[in-house]
Amino acid sequence: MTGSHFFLGHLETPIGHLSWVVDEEGRLRAAGFTDGHPRMERALRAYSVEPNVALASPSRTRGVTAAFERYFSGDLTALDSLPLFAPGSPFQQAVWSALREIPSGETRSYGELARRILNPKAVRAVGLANGANPIAIVVPCHRVIGADGSLTGYGGGLERKRWLLAHEGLSLFPAQIAM
Repeated sequence: MTGSHFFLGHLETPIGHLSWVVDEEGRLRAAGFTDGHPRMERALRAYSVEPNVALASPSRTRGVTAAFERYFSGDLTALDSLPLFAPGSPFQQAVWSALREIPSGETRSYGELARRILNPKAVRAVGLANGANPIAIVVPCHRVIGADGSLTGYGGGLERKRWLLAHEGLSLFPAQIAM
């Protein structure tokens, strides 16, 4: 990453403080809730302390800011065309790509994602790749649920996951809401 420049953006959302990092080419590299989300806080800190890397002005993130604002205002397709760069293994890339194919207002189980990437026995590995997703909301890991329909872990917290799914129009069953 020698000589690279990264740009930090922030937005107060209805469910907390969202931050993201964009590279010089305008690609989103990381996004997540920073209040109470240690993994995202570590990811942002890694960009800011990397030698020869400048974490510069948020003015370069206006397009991403506008897309997140539109998403939180109800335009559920606002994030679909954002360019991304998320380094990961080929397996992680396959899982993250499959996540982006889940439409707003729909969910998939870990098993369904494993079958989607043609590796039906890799359910646990899919869960790990889902949890390692560095670009929350845009790579919609919040749309993954347990095989029994239960809301399972989300790095930003289950309350945020519940809110995001409801925001996208998903009707949650009483058992899911109580979790």
